[in-house]
Amino acid sequence: MKVAVMGAGAVGCYFGGMLARAGHEVALIGRPAHVEAVRARGLYLEARTFQEHIPMQAGTGPDMARGADIVLFCVKSADTESAGRALAPHLGPDTLVLSLQNGVDNAERLQALLPQTVVPAVVYVATEMAGPGHVKHHGRGELVIGPSAGSRRYADACAAAGVPVEISDNVIGALWAKLIVNCAYNALSAIARMPYGELYEGQGIQQVMRDVVHECLAVAQAEGVEVPGDSWAAVLKIVETMPTQFSSTAQDLMRGKATEIDYLNGYIERKGRERAIATPVNRVLHAMVKLLEGRP
Repeated sequence: MKVAVMGAGAVGCYFGGMLARAGHEVALIGRPAHVEAVRARGLYLEARTFQEHIPMQAGTGPDMARGADIVLFCVKSADTESAGRALAPHLGPDTLVLSLQNGVDNAERLQALLPQTVVPAVVYVATEMAGPGHVKHHGRGELVIGPSAGSRRYADACAAAGVPVEISDNVIGALWAKLIVNCAYNALSAIARMPYGELYEGQGIQQVMRDVVHECLAVAQAEGVEVPGDSWAAVLKIVETMPTQFSSTAQDLMRGKATEIDYLNGYIERKGRERAIATPVNRVLHAMVKLLEGRP
């Protein structure tokens, strides 16, 4: 199976690396320094149970996706449309595109641009780029994806590569479940510059998180979304399984990069306004992160 990773950051490199390690042909599409390192030494995947240099193709242009059976679409939410348009000419008619992105509407936005099947995926993995060509895995590593003609083939390939994949008829609900966890942690981790475990023990933080969850669930209900499971239990699971992890929003701020906060707490704020639902805690967290964007 040929797999292309569009936006080869920490998430795409981890899942692409696991598939390449299992023998699949994987092409990473990323930034020049990262591409050069992968071409020279392979991708260094520092997982919890192994450390390996994994040979694979890499390039900076979307033409690397030509001939791919599956594209892992991992760009930042703000870049969905521009990256989708750039990718479109290089896709075959039967290419399956999986959106491994934060937020809940990226697959819908991408599907509006592409005739190929776009499937939403929910990502549960703690990773970071430790340097060009070097991805570090901190924990978990499973996916929930929507049903499609190609979903079973991809799920089976991932299972053989050590990546558990669940195919869910309620993938939108699963996306919202993850969105709620991200809204509870990401902004707070970024503002405080703390990992989840230390953050969670802060004075008053647990109640702030509960308020965030309550607001998110109210908006989800108004949107007609059935959020599976116990959202607060999911928040607790994160602090138990990833206590040393900084949120992706915190990592972006610490590197001076734009964040995806507009598609997390900012998304809840926007949808809340549309539905006349008050979301004051999400609004404040969104505003605080926007103030910090671009500052050293």
